[in-house]
Amino acid sequence: MRFTISGKNLEVTEGLRNAVTEKLGKLERYFTPETEIIVTMSVEKERQKIEVTIPVKGNIIRSEQVSNDMYVSIDLVEEVIERQLRKYRTKIIEKHQEGGNFKKEFLEIDDAAEPLEEVKIIRTKHFGMKPMYPEDACVQMELLGHSFFVFRNAETDEVNVVYKRKGNTYGLIEPEF
Repeated sequence: MRFTISGKNLEVTEGLRNAVTEKLGKLERYFTPETEIIVTMSVEKERQKIEVTIPVKGNIIRSEQVSNDMYVSIDLVEEVIERQLRKYRTKIIEKHQEGGNFKKEFLEIDDAAEPLEEVKIIRTKHFGMKPMYPEDACVQMELLGHSFFVFRNAETDEVNVVYKRKGNTYGLIEPEF
């Protein structure tokens, strides 16, 4: 596995680099050697945050963990990614897909003894989408008291999503073709 480790408002010391490669190196049993793992560590006041992104065959496995100690954040992120990998493997096997960056042995492991949470859609909503501008969609989202809002963009006629970010700012998600 190839690690790309960077820091924001933080110097990535040899100790941090070793902790990341040692802890996330445990994931090596799941991936082929050419798999890239992108790690970004940052510090904001007392918050020690680590973001890990692993691109795998059309999907992204990602986790972001925050604590008041970077080493604790590293431990947490490894646990979350390992849990995500087990879920993802089940999905690949059920759909008879090719494994991409995953080792063949990982996909063949039988963990019948380990029950996994099944994804269940328990509610479906239908709503009309009249075209609106992203700013109007943000206002509508606020009026509804939601943290995101799906709408048809009046400028592009594409389905977009606006969402609330930290610091009372907004984000816009647009499709890429």
